[in-house]
Order: sequence, then structure tokens, then C-alpha cells
Amino acid sequence: MGSKPLLANVGPMNQFIGAFEVTSKLIGRVFQCRFSHLWNGIATRHSDTLDTKFFVDGAGVIVGMAHPGFVEFRAQRGRDLTDREASYVAAEFLRERLEEEDERALYDVSREDVLRLIGSLGLR
Repeated sequence: MGSKPLLANVGPMNQFIGAFEVTSKLIGRVFQCRFSHLWNGIATRHSDTLDTKFFVDGAGVIVGMAHPGFVEFRAQRGRDLTDREASYVAAEFLRERLEEEDERALYDVSREDVLRLIGSLGLR
């Protein structure tokens, strides 16, 4: 009865998203980005997040997405996001931040931003 995921979990996790570039809107700097993996941040950082790891110009970067956003999506849509879909949400947030040259080792994505990004990616 539920809809099928748009981005099914197929293949190794580190290949969910291909390598991508982000160009800064400020000075035109080009960042080289590569997705690594995701995991539950509750156990490792004691935070209510789904954590994703990327390499940006070779340096490890964590994008921690607020778990309540995923819970709300499930309540609204009647399904969970796949790991691949969650990785796309994280990549979109990272892209937004790097376009503004907001470079950090750790980003915390709010519930509101998780839901906004899910919507902007057209995930149903």
C-alpha cells in the first residue's frame, strides 16, 4: 500500500552518492566532495541525529541531521526514508553551506531544515 522509495539502497554505501563539486557563490572556490557513510548519532555523539560523513577536499566532515525530522516525515508519508535518500538530504545541506563558504567539521541540521530539504528534493 505504501509508495516505493525514490532512491533505493542499492550497492555499497560509499557509492550512494557519486563524488561532486560545490562552487562557492562568494569567491568561486571549488570544493571536492565525496560521501562516505551514515550512522546513528545517538550512540556515538549522544545526539538525536542521523550522522553522515563526507570528505571535503580530503578532510572529514560530519553532517548530523535531526532525527525528529525523519520521524515527522514517517508520520506524514507512512514510510521511512532510505539510507540513500537520507544521504541525499545531507549532501544537499552540505552543498548549501559550502556555496556560502560555511566550512565546518560538524554541521547540525535542524528538524525544520531536514523537512525543508526533503521537500526540495521531492521525496514523497
